[in-house]
Amino acid sequence: MNAPKKRKTRSASKETSKEKRVRILFVASEGLPFSKTGGLADVVEALPKALVAQGYEVAVVLPRYRGTKAAALVMPSLTIPLANRLRFPAIVDGGVVSGVRYFFVDDPAYFDRDGLYGNSAGDYPDNAERYSEFCRAAIELVKHVWPADVIHCHDWQSALVPVLLRTSYGDDPAVKDIPVVFTIHNMGYHGLFPREVLQRAGIPLGVYHPAGMEFFGSVNFLKGGLIYSDYLTTVSKKYAQEIQTLEYGYGLDGVVRGRADRLIGILNGVDYSVWSPDKDKLIPMKYSAKDMSGKHVCKQALLELFGIAPEHAARPVIGIVSRFADQKGFDLIAEKALELMKEDVSLVVLGSGDRKYEELFLALASTFPGRAGVKIAYDNEIAHKIEAGADMFLMPSRYEPCGLNQIYSLKYGTVPIVRATGGLDDTVEPFDLEHGTGTGFKFAEYSGAAMMYAIRQALHHCTDERIWRRIQLNGMAKDFSWKGPAAEYAKVYEAALTLRGAGQASRNQMPVATSN
Repeated sequence: MNAPKKRKTRSASKETSKEKRVRILFVASEGLPFSKTGGLADVVEALPKALVAQGYEVAVVLPRYRGTKAAALVMPSLTIPLANRLRFPAIVDGGVVSGVRYFFVDDPAYFDRDGLYGNSAGDYPDNAERYSEFCRAAIELVKHVWPADVIHCHDWQSALVPVLLRTSYGDDPAVKDIPVVFTIHNMGYHGLFPREVLQRAGIPLGVYHPAGMEFFGSVNFLKGGLIYSDYLTTVSKKYAQEIQTLEYGYGLDGVVRGRADRLIGILNGVDYSVWSPDKDKLIPMKYSAKDMSGKHVCKQALLELFGIAPEHAARPVIGIVSRFADQKGFDLIAEKALELMKEDVSLVVLGSGDRKYEELFLALASTFPGRAGVKIAYDNEIAHKIEAGADMFLMPSRYEPCGLNQIYSLKYGTVPIVRATGGLDDTVEPFDLEHGTGTGFKFAEYSGAAMMYAIRQALHHCTDERIWRRIQLNGMAKDFSWKGPAAEYAKVYEAALTLRGAGQASRNQMPVATSN
């Protein structure tokens, strides 16, 4: 991506971007501290804060899910067309958190439910309508409440924003020239629906063709975001390359390759005010690279928490915190579980997901009492305790767009063992004994044998305290804060403003579509 020239746009008469405080609106289906199912929520909380620190004005619009408290009504009723009916959601004020303004789209019938996207029976059958309304409401927010210079959308739930801006709102002078940056957090989730949702969700019929949202006879929301946005980003440089391949593109690799000149990989950052052993309020004893004694205390407490017998305290502890799914490499762990437990190691596991993997870890805990412990849950406090108390952290993912736990592990002196994919490959450097460099252990081939080889490498070096301390300190010295990624996103926003303001966007990049 070339550095943007000084733009002559609708805001050209104003001061430079930081002086005039460019306004960025984040549109996302979840975000801390209000809602969360995955890493998207962490990004939607942390990146806006980092942008505010760099001089930008940022707001976030989210659905108002069950339990979300909000302040005053901003707009008591919007008129949103869906099929042959109208809906009337409200916009409510979520206040200001860490300098970031929050708004919520409030429609209890759509969003006041047990889960965000589904329940035990599966995804909600009206998800297309729910997020179509949400996207239209976000555009109306820009028109009537919070005029934005750039809209930053995240994943398929927000993908109709750029589609609608270039179709239904294509003649609206208030919003038609607003650039959209679209971030892919996980290419595996498309928002794929049958053709009938075009009418039910009020999607312009003119976008249903192979160069638009049509996908093998279905409607693909993610594809709409990929095609109609001005710039695309994803959450690591390696993943930006991977999603252009057949293996990782999930049928959209050709679409991504067609937009490769507008695709930028920007590694996610982490919030070190929360995830750093010298500041962590959730661990038994704080520690730092200068004084690691607290890590031993944290390990003792972790063993007790997971029922690891005191006589095994000298063994290295491998920690896992994850959603239990094939994507995360748990098929490899299942294949090699008994072989792993033959090593001189203890295992602590926190997570939930596929029943077969929950049963696997429960069986391991039963078969190896006092050496393997599992908690079937997601518990933030326990996650912190594993990062602080474990010696190693295992992430053998089939694919991993960015990953956060391996970055946390580096800061806590908990040596990561990862597969070389996506953000895992970008953040973990293989240890080099000759030069004393590197921060962990990686394997490339997706196989149980390759995973076990990397684990055995780590266990071998763990026996030498001097070498192990060097690996730990190498990792603890790394800086994956949000400051750098925020500056990279700022460049993308500026490029999108230049492009859209110069009237060049969509000339050769966007398909012509009929508005409804």
